Amino acid sequence: MNAVLNVTQSLSGHSWQWRSTSADARDPGFQPDDLVTQLLLARGATRETLEINRDPTIRGFMPDPSVFQDMDKAAERISDAIAKQQKITVFGDYDVDGATSAALLIRLLRDLGLEAGYYIPDRLMEGYGPSGEALVKLGEQGSELVVTVDCGAMAYDALDMANKAGVEVIVVDHHKCAAELPKAMALVNPNRLDESDAGAEHGHLAAVGMAFLLGAAIVRTLRGRGYFENRSEPKLLELLDIVALGTVADVAQLRGLNRAFVAQGLKVLAGRQNIGLAALIDVSRLKRAPICSDLGFALGPRINAGGRVGKSDLGVRLLITQDPDEAQDIAAQLSHLNEERRAIEAYVLEEAEAMCAGQQNQAVAVISSKGWHPGVIGIVASRIKEKLNRPAIVIAEDEEGIGKGSGRSISGVDLGAAIIAAKDSGLLVAGGGHAMAAGITIETSKIDSFAEFLNERLSETVGKAQSGKALLLDAVLSPKGVNPLIIEAMDGAGPYGMGWPAPRIATGPVRIIKCDIVGKDHVRMIVSGDDGGSIKTIAFRAAETDLGQALLSAPRGKKLWIAGRAKIDDWGSRPAAEIHLEDAAWAE
Repeated sequence: MNAVLNVTQSLSGHSWQWRSTSADARDPGFQPDDLVTQLLLARGATRETLEINRDPTIRGFMPDPSVFQDMDKAAERISDAIAKQQKITVFGDYDVDGATSAALLIRLLRDLGLEAGYYIPDRLMEGYGPSGEALVKLGEQGSELVVTVDCGAMAYDALDMANKAGVEVIVVDHHKCAAELPKAMALVNPNRLDESDAGAEHGHLAAVGMAFLLGAAIVRTLRGRGYFENRSEPKLLELLDIVALGTVADVAQLRGLNRAFVAQGLKVLAGRQNIGLAALIDVSRLKRAPICSDLGFALGPRINAGGRVGKSDLGVRLLITQDPDEAQDIAAQLSHLNEERRAIEAYVLEEAEAMCAGQQNQAVAVISSKGWHPGVIGIVASRIKEKLNRPAIVIAEDEEGIGKGSGRSISGVDLGAAIIAAKDSGLLVAGGGHAMAAGITIETSKIDSFAEFLNERLSETVGKAQSGKALLLDAVLSPKGVNPLIIEAMDGAGPYGMGWPAPRIATGPVRIIKCDIVGKDHVRMIVSGDDGGSIKTIAFRAAETDLGQALLSAPRGKKLWIAGRAKIDDWGSRPAAEIHLEDAAWAE
């Protein structure tokens, strides 16, 4: 395949290729598609599904909730509890997906006439997922039903204890499951190995998406029982702002139903109906309606900060509060905790990067140390993964010889399945996750053996994932053509995110007018084209990379092609286009 702009070896070592070349182009009578259609087709839409992908709606993508194993059983049991006014406690994880899942069910149950309680474990003291002690205690405190969200799929011992104590538990999760399931009253998870084909098609949903589908099943069940003859039905679609936040923050693939969740959820979010989210938008200093990237980079990290370095229940409290003053107070706390989290993260990241130097030949970077804060290891793993282009697991060791680890993977490498295999091999105390992210508990004496296990199991897969070093492009524009109008046009194929990538464009030839480092390690450039177009670019965390070093040392005026994501910079007096630079190549 011919390289785009004849770039076979960029400054980052990539060949530049088109994201997709349509088979239609081989038809002599073929007429090129409009830009949005091209973008949709390049991301996996078919000619038959173009219209529903052009305007993703819940109606267009919503499955029948009954296709999922145990969904009807869970909906019936929760409906019984509502009718009998039994005490329900929602047990959530401490991250954004857990907080949004718990908040969605609590708000729905409130609208259905039942005030549910919640329990969010402390990351440091209790760790991930339900413990038997916590479930039994909830039963002793009067909970007749516990619904776990974003956790529980591998909680064998905890659910055994709950069963023996007579505590009924429904699990709503999306993490990888083993062949044997824990003993729950119902276990709703599209990634069950015995899931129906129709249900398994939705294995990319976040837990909050599964909670929304459970909510739809509950409302349908109650409707069939005549529950709404004398009361209005809750408006499930008004909870889509919460669903969108959890979906994007959990880095779920934005295809199918997830795209509809986010597209419609952003519309609800713009209406500021949720008091807590409105307060969070304000402390995030967003002066416009949030866009998809804001969910992942502004709102999500603040919700996460509570579970990482503060009080684990702050996120749920914010999302369910009906008191504006409380919302403002919690939002301010979360914003402060997020700043604290960033400082801790920077310290751990610096140490972790130094340790990576001795692991150049490993398929998976496994890095551990005492004294690291467990609340930031997931973010650090993500940074290491990005820098090394291979999966990374960062482990915080305690004084008792136990390590808590968090891992992040690269496309094409199923880290969650490898973690489950390691647990089955006796290397882990606990572990689970999904393809792109996983968590573990490990005895520190077994860390080296665990790293060897992952290297042996994943080396071939990682090698294949890394071998195709091609940068995929959607369009080539003139420098003057990189403007707000074209960016707004490309937004018509959004929302973009994991699994539905934002358009990547190339432009040039351009000359470097200015190039310097801003912040700690971001490379900023101003370039100018022969057509008079001037573009501001920034390459994040690139100062020490081959790309960054080449740009910083390049002679001024030297011509090059640049590639990246075109964005609208709306901080000035009028919107301007900029490029978040990902690669460059000499043009002469």
